[in-house]
Amino acid sequence: MARPLMALPFASRLSAVVARALGKAACAVFLTVVTLAVMAPTPARAAPLSIGLAADVSSLDPHYLNAAPNIGVASHFFETLVAVDKDGQLVPGLAQSWQAINPTTWEFKLRPGVKFHDGSPLTVEDVVFSLERPASLTQSPGPFTGFTKAISAKKVVDAHTLRLTTAQPYGPLPLDLASIFIVSKKAAAKATTEDFNSGKALVGTGPFRLVKFRRGEAVEMARFDGYWSDKPAWESVTLRILPADAPRLAALLAGQVDMIEGVPGADVARLKKDARFRLEQRVSWRTLFLQLDLFRDASPFVTDNAGRPLDKNPLKDLKVRQALSRAINREALAARTLDGLGVPASRLVAPGIPGHGEKPAAEPYDPEGAKRLLAEAGYPEGFRLTLHGPNNRYLYDEQVLQTLAQFFSRIGIKTQVETLPLAAYFGRLRHADFSAALLGWGSLSGDFALRTLLGTPDEKTGWGAWNWGRFSDARVDADIREALASTDAGRRNRAAETAMNQAMQQLPVIPLHHQVATWALRAGLSYPARVDEFTFAAQVRPR
Repeated sequence: MARPLMALPFASRLSAVVARALGKAACAVFLTVVTLAVMAPTPARAAPLSIGLAADVSSLDPHYLNAAPNIGVASHFFETLVAVDKDGQLVPGLAQSWQAINPTTWEFKLRPGVKFHDGSPLTVEDVVFSLERPASLTQSPGPFTGFTKAISAKKVVDAHTLRLTTAQPYGPLPLDLASIFIVSKKAAAKATTEDFNSGKALVGTGPFRLVKFRRGEAVEMARFDGYWSDKPAWESVTLRILPADAPRLAALLAGQVDMIEGVPGADVARLKKDARFRLEQRVSWRTLFLQLDLFRDASPFVTDNAGRPLDKNPLKDLKVRQALSRAINREALAARTLDGLGVPASRLVAPGIPGHGEKPAAEPYDPEGAKRLLAEAGYPEGFRLTLHGPNNRYLYDEQVLQTLAQFFSRIGIKTQVETLPLAAYFGRLRHADFSAALLGWGSLSGDFALRTLLGTPDEKTGWGAWNWGRFSDARVDADIREALASTDAGRRNRAAETAMNQAMQQLPVIPLHHQVATWALRAGLSYPARVDEFTFAAQVRPR
């Protein structure tokens, strides 16, 4: 197998960050987890497993919405050509090997003997169909098309070999393909998203089969005994949808679930002292930030202090954006609002991810300087602003927004908060309905994140698929292109860092913090804490 172009020594480079963020005790937990050897296959057991999830799932269609809750659940049923391990490294998935045979052509060798849940074999035709299907879902609130737009041609070489051509040299294609699930062409060719939700079209190669999807309540699954890799230890699994912190924790304490994700920071110390449970923690790839309306002259949720529309959108002024950033006490946000489950952020990717860089620190808390910047921008008395965000999607998301509202109000920007259920929120975010919106993003590459979040929106190329603020800068775009075109890891990383620095000088978004992911599980279980925050039942093992 060709070596992945992105070698990310993520675990080792984050240990110091975790030590600062979580303290010595939690760091010991982290180091124990990241140094675990790959566990030997565990004999399949006729036992059930129940897991409490921290976010709702809007659909089981693996190509409908590029959002972590949907992706996490879909990963139980479907797989990708290229997989990502717990430390963010690219590893073989349904493709047992891949290589760049020239600057614009990649060759993928399918793993032989893989079967779908209905017993049919995985074919190259299934892969081609799966790469083309996302473009057909035109009503997706968060499309996957950005991961396939670089592909200009597909060639079936033989029953197990596929060649993909890109119009220009494109280094991160394997990383792109780690986000596209492979479905059965036979089952999905005429299927709707609702056909996946009902189970009619939900035919994958993953370790579990769907038993029942109870929307808003649970996903019931059964072990797929024809799975090509190590069999899960559990005959049946129930993923319970428990987005509210208190009920999720209560379910664990009462023995109603065996494991939960998204442990509230206030309960971490308590659970560490309870011999019935064990914790797994690590700084994750997810960065939280405020996305700002940079394209409208009159933004819908910005007014003067009397509630009247302003003649111009203050968020388009760099000094106003700098004032907002300096108004935020990120250390307090991480320590108090997040109960220690956050690390102050200055970039759109976490420390250790290519493109972050070693030097940048979060902008210092300077409320007096923020007031001066507002006055220089022509707003000495401030203005009114409404912040929007989801409720129960990210760690303490509503509390984070309320804390930001307090920070902004202290410098003269009278701020309100409105939160919505996740599906409704993403739907409105897709239509750029907001002036300032909370968003979280996880990526294993800075150029990858920049292309999606800050690249000039272009439906043809898939750039800017989540750039709802419509930021556009030709130099940043050029820097991103340079990074993406490089197949040399060092050159690509340097270009990604240049692009990140250039973008963040303009503050098109305001970075807040990197999340610390925490799982709690019965003492007799183990789970490898993942940098991508995902919870995969197949990786839960008896100790």
